Amino acid sequence: MPINEPSANLPLADVLRAANGLAAAKLIEDWALGGALAAIYYVEPFTTYDADIFFILTDKELTAGILAIYAHLQAQGWQVEREHLLVRGFPVQFLAAHGLTEEAVREAERIDYEGVPAKVFRAEHIVAIAASVGRAKDKARIEQMLQQADLDKTRLENILQRHNLKLPTI
Repeated sequence: MPINEPSANLPLADVLRAANGLAAAKLIEDWALGGALAAIYYVEPFTTYDADIFFILTDKELTAGILAIYAHLQAQGWQVEREHLLVRGFPVQFLAAHGLTEEAVREAERIDYEGVPAKVFRAEHIVAIAASVGRAKDKARIEQMLQQADLDKTRLENILQRHNLKLPTI
């Protein structure tokens, strides 16, 4: 299911509303959807089990910021399960952005999902982040993105050069 199609099974609008709420409460400066769900915005759907919200803290004290995020969302009925927060049983990871991921948050594409304003990593940042991680599933994501997404090759090359990255041989 493409990210821009509503789904009763995936509480993505709730996730995006919560991220907007964290920004409105000044717990985070900015945020964007990253990871597999961000990739699905650009390519054919595939299975993923969670949402990754990358955020920039307003206060650079990481531990205090994450504790405040968890407390805020738990007060709204979210549950904690290991490294995930759960909304209606769906796992969400809130990940502090830095370096390449912070750049991806700041340059994310603005979208509207079911009437909820949101931001999603640009395709070029998804590819660069996958290149920086280098797992087998990241190489597969790079290949899929190169084949299916409408990538700005110049933007991608600039990102890769700025962060001293190279695409893997596929």
